Amino acid sequence: MSSRMPTAAELDEAVRLLEAGELVAFPTETVYGLGADAENPEAVARIFAAKGRPSNHPVIVHVVDGADVGYWSDDVPEAAQKLIDAFWPGPLTIILKRAAHIPAAVAGGQDSIGLRCPSHPVAQALLSRFRRGRGGIAAPSANKFGQVSPTTAEHVRDEFGGSVYVLEGDGVDVGIESSIVDLSRLDTAGPVLLRPGAITAAMMADVLGTMPLPPDAAAPRASGTLKAHYAPRTTLTLAQADALPQYLHGLSADGRLAWVGRAPATSDPRCTFVEAPATPDAYAQELYRLLRRLDKEGFQRLVFEPLPESLEWDGVRDRLGRAAAAFEDC
Repeated sequence: MSSRMPTAAELDEAVRLLEAGELVAFPTETVYGLGADAENPEAVARIFAAKGRPSNHPVIVHVVDGADVGYWSDDVPEAAQKLIDAFWPGPLTIILKRAAHIPAAVAGGQDSIGLRCPSHPVAQALLSRFRRGRGGIAAPSANKFGQVSPTTAEHVRDEFGGSVYVLEGDGVDVGIESSIVDLSRLDTAGPVLLRPGAITAAMMADVLGTMPLPPDAAAPRASGTLKAHYAPRTTLTLAQADALPQYLHGLSADGRLAWVGRAPATSDPRCTFVEAPATPDAYAQELYRLLRRLDKEGFQRLVFEPLPESLEWDGVRDRLGRAAAAFEDC
């Protein structure tokens, strides 16, 4: 991870703004977050307003390494502590029962709460200073709701201009949002994987001794789990190479499309080949940066080759599938 860090003055300004109820964007190892004081309902409301996010859609609370999880939840099961010991700091969000004194606004009105301890040094530096390490920062991705998540400070400024204070920091190494596991209903549902990510179901199973189940109808709402999400502005389709002729045929007279796959699929000059990253980690790290770049290049359609069905591809396949779902009727 890069050694690029904000100055002490920049961190102090970010803390001042957070404690005043304002918003601050900051890097984590997954994506940039749009942060506010998790215990200030008015500040949390500013997140929803800035993003255009529905108020019943919960946000994740980021805590410092070694934080007292029992402050945020009155019920911290052994399974949660095992995952914390194994994966924190890191890209794993754990859903627990929300303590009564924690405002419901941060949980979208639910009785559960999502907690994460990010590993990025800038995030940790901010959290250790905010309320002297005893606060929590509510922080969904720093972009307009449903759009492509940001992995650079420039991406955040593209979304919000100068209206949000941005802490810069290199080293957004994961590139997609955290895995989310629900442990708030262990007695009735067991562990439930609400959103896949870099911490895979198999990795959690190695720690818990049981494989997390897929989401069920009674699962709590969680960040980034709507059917259509993470979407670029350009129409995005998942298709095999043999479907390219039909999409080329459907282009306007001067239209172009981008084919993102393992190999070139046509010599048609209207199709631009973009080589897909070969591994799930590399694909996750590049995905949002790639979507933002292609959005600016004037394509009429983006066609992505479907990803492998194996567990290690679950996280990036989930994000790409939700991005494509926004255009299912196109």
